[in-house]
Amino acid sequence: MNTSKIFILIGILILIGGGIFLIQKREIPETKIPQKKEIRIETKEEFLLEEEKKEKSEITLISVYDNYQVNPELQTAWGFGSIVKTEKENILFDTGGNSEILLFNMGKLDISPKSIDKVVISHIHGDHLGGLEGFLKENNEVLVFIPISFPDSIRNMIKNYGADFIDVSDQIKISESIWSTGELYGPPEEQSLVIVSINGLIVITGCGHPGVVKITKFAKKMFPEEEVYLVMGGFHHPPLSVVKELRELGVIKVAPSHCTGEPAREKFRKEYKEDFIEYGVGKIIKIKER
Repeated sequence: MNTSKIFILIGILILIGGGIFLIQKREIPETKIPQKKEIRIETKEEFLLEEEKKEKSEITLISVYDNYQVNPELQTAWGFGSIVKTEKENILFDTGGNSEILLFNMGKLDISPKSIDKVVISHIHGDHLGGLEGFLKENNEVLVFIPISFPDSIRNMIKNYGADFIDVSDQIKISESIWSTGELYGPPEEQSLVIVSINGLIVITGCGHPGVVKITKFAKKMFPEEEVYLVMGGFHHPPLSVVKELRELGVIKVAPSHCTGEPAREKFRKEYKEDFIEYGVGKIIKIKER
């Protein structure tokens, strides 16, 4: 082998050796492993709390029938009727004793009978039930909640106008965040509304025959973790001691009307001061977060 071929062979070996060395020295890029996102499992308590918050929408309460008057443009008569407006539904609680007055007042307040989704009748007395038939003539596409103790004549009347009804005996959910206490004995048997609002419980009584204190205690038993923000409606001429009893139950605001009577209303007014709400036909109460 001549000298030139030897030098060429040596050069080739040097190149091969250097390449191997460079391959060994070259750093292997670090493989980046994707970081796992932290997965947080919501607890049952948190889930229930969020669901409860969803149901606690803003509430508007409107008096459309009462013997007390707030709006002088509206008509008064002995009886009770209030509308509960939520983000999803409008509920008429009691219809007063005269449908013409009820519908007149609703018209003045720019509330169409067709906008009502459900009707709840507290008890059998005509000053709470009397406006129902005339109302159903204007809107029969409603679901009517009546105490199970009602006579069949009322059920037949509701069916004859093409509306549906539900007999209420025990506590029942009327709408999102709105419940009935079910029948409580007076006499007569009477149901009240309990609203789980963003500020606490709102208790609405038609006439309060079972006793407004008894009804409020029952509402607290239904929702023991909630404070009672407002008790309103007819309190059925209660003894003046009822003011102290509701205070002891932690009731924050009161709006007595209809059959409460002046002595009790004045006692409530003096005791509750700025937390006394003058309730009567035309009054609008907006329940917003405090």
